[in-house]
Parts: sequence; C-alpha cells; structure tokens
Amino acid sequence: MMNQTIINKLYEEALKVREKAYAPYSKYKVGAALLTEDGEIITGCNVENASYGLTICAERNAIFSAVARGKSNFKGLLVVAEGDDLAKPCGACRQVMNEFGDFDVFLANTKGDIERSKVSDLLPKAFGPKDL
Repeated sequence: MMNQTIINKLYEEALKVREKAYAPYSKYKVGAALLTEDGEIITGCNVENASYGLTICAERNAIFSAVARGKSNFKGLLVVAEGDDLAKPCGACRQVMNEFGDFDVFLANTKGDIERSKVSDLLPKAFGPKDL
C-alpha cells in the first residue's frame, strides 16, 4: 500500500496538470498522475475535440504517455476533477487500466477528498490479457 506522502505528491501533480486540460465543450477539467513501478510520476489531462469521440481522458493520456516512455508497470493512479463528487474513470479508461494490472486507483476532487480503490474494484469481471 502506498504511503500518504506519495499519495499527496500524486494529488499535487494531478491538480497541476488538470489546469492544462483542454475542455472548451464540457468545461470539466480532469488531471491524472500515474506512479510507475520505478517511482516516476507521469501526468495526463483530458483533451477534448469538436468531434467528441476523439477526446482523450486524463487517465488514458497518462497511461499512453507512460507506455511511450517504455513504462508499463504501475503502482497507482490518482485522478482529480472539480466539484463535490470524486472523479470517476469512464469505462474506456477502466478497460485500459485493466490492461496493465490491478494497481491502486485514487479518486479525488479539488476539495482534497481522496478515496482508494483498485482497478479490479472499478472493473469487476474484466476481460484482459490473461483471457487471451
């Protein structure tokens, strides 16, 4: 289990990158901070598009950036959005997370509320690489 210092760092990094989100349509800015097994933090934000299906979520942006850097083993991911509710990854993000294992996922809001979960909690009975 991750210690509070690391969780706080993930939160800070996710908040920072959230400010860079491109969300002119939904106005819903999301930031994500991904911790790799070797201790690197890789961030991502949502980037919307007028052709909405081409939008990329913060979670997938962070994971795809990590893979582009040669990283595919993750310890945790923190995702943050504004409001009272905790950020909740969409189904596509949950499926992509599942591709890389059952790591910790921290759901947060900009008020500082954080809840720990696991990929398997967010996507029970998932289909993944082990099924092929």
